[in-house]
Amino acid sequence: MTLYHQIAVASCAFRVRIFSLALLLAMTLLAGCATPTGMPGDPVLVAGSAPSATPLIPGGPLQAITPGSVDSRQITSTEPPRELWDRIRRGFAMPDLQNELVTEREQWYASRPDYMQRMTERSSKYLFHIVEELERRQMPTELALLPFIESAFNPQAVSSAKAAGMWQFMPATGKYFDLKQNMFRDDRRDVLASTRAALDYLQKLYGMFGDWHLALAAYNWGEGSVGRAIAKNRKAGMGTSYNDLDMPAETRLYVPKLQALKNIVANPKAFGTELPLIENHPYFQQVLVTRDIDVALAAKLADVKIEDFKALNPSIHRPVIIAAGTPQILLPWDTAKVFQRNFDAYSQGQYASWTAWTTPSTMSAAQAARHIGMSETDLRGVNNIPPRMLIKVGSTLLIPRSAKVENDVTSQVADTAQVSLAPEIVTRRTTVKARKGESVATIAKRYHLSATSVAEWNNVSASAAFKRGHPVIVFLPIKAGISTSGRKAVKPVRRSSSKRIVKSKRR
Repeated sequence: MTLYHQIAVASCAFRVRIFSLALLLAMTLLAGCATPTGMPGDPVLVAGSAPSATPLIPGGPLQAITPGSVDSRQITSTEPPRELWDRIRRGFAMPDLQNELVTEREQWYASRPDYMQRMTERSSKYLFHIVEELERRQMPTELALLPFIESAFNPQAVSSAKAAGMWQFMPATGKYFDLKQNMFRDDRRDVLASTRAALDYLQKLYGMFGDWHLALAAYNWGEGSVGRAIAKNRKAGMGTSYNDLDMPAETRLYVPKLQALKNIVANPKAFGTELPLIENHPYFQQVLVTRDIDVALAAKLADVKIEDFKALNPSIHRPVIIAAGTPQILLPWDTAKVFQRNFDAYSQGQYASWTAWTTPSTMSAAQAARHIGMSETDLRGVNNIPPRMLIKVGSTLLIPRSAKVENDVTSQVADTAQVSLAPEIVTRRTTVKARKGESVATIAKRYHLSATSVAEWNNVSASAAFKRGHPVIVFLPIKAGISTSGRKAVKPVRRSSSKRIVKSKRR
């Protein structure tokens, strides 16, 4: 080979190397902006505005692309998905599960097109935010389908075991992951807070077990239960995968349900299913709330139907939004400016017609109603106080806000407000005979009463003494079992309010 040919070959190799470096650099830059992160000109923060994917950066030394290897190289698409289902498909990363339970669940979902349509349409309000969070954490996007199994994407769902919200958190687990549960709000139903907590929990479980199927089993069954099942199998020399463990039927079917939904989303036509269009952009925005405001008024100022407002803000379970406890609300992404403009221009009176009042002592609902000038029926209704229950001292009640009350509810009350109740004690007028040397004080002590009450009932002074056998009037509580008259008393039956039951949860 002549010197001329050697120089030409070297020059060609150099140009190929420069081209490959430029191509990789362009791919890296474009990958970082593949997904839109917000709406231009928005005055408020768009939920889930973090970058949705980590740029693809090659590891190790760069290698030249030779002419013979060009055809075998794949170039990553730089165009973002036009609809959210495609974006979810691109992020599938969990190993597939294949067994007869998956097939049975596929047939179950595919044979119920109306149910699938309702469920997927309901998810359209929340899916974009969940996918954004999963991609930001580099978690498998199959997990965005988990609320289909947990609650059919209903943030108001409550199970028979009192698990609540889209991700079905039990009260104790919710508190562990900092989901506030008080009189004014239940963050287990909050779209942002519950999603954050659920993904935190799933990441924790994956870190414990190193396997997504086991992490999902633990999410349903409890990490302790899965850990004991693994230890039992390991001791017996058996396998410790999801398929190997002995678990309840609900947990055994849990991952197959998710796999079946994953298969349907991956190829809906194969199952005769049509998924509703969910565009790949935010559905809602976060809007700051600086004053206590009625829920109905907030929806009106945003020009949003009240049912749509509640669907985006399901954690608010009172007729008023307390700014100190819920400093932001979610609104459809194109209504934030409308709300802010109307909020600033509102001049028709108070933003909030309700406020909070802390009871100074234990009292009945009737006493509390008289104290604040409210009907007992309305007080019970707005505060969910059942009959024959006393309101314990320190309870926070929602009451009408008068023109004299100018200050909003404080952050301390907003974060700790609870209504504590105790069974109302029913008493019966009874006559007892005084013993030798007894007085008002000793009789009061014997029956755990106040001396002032005993004296008042008998029209004597608090220091009065009684002769032996003197009849003394006292009012004693009626207890279950034997009553003061010697007859068997009937124990009152406690009735719980009916709730919509979705499914039983153990976590």
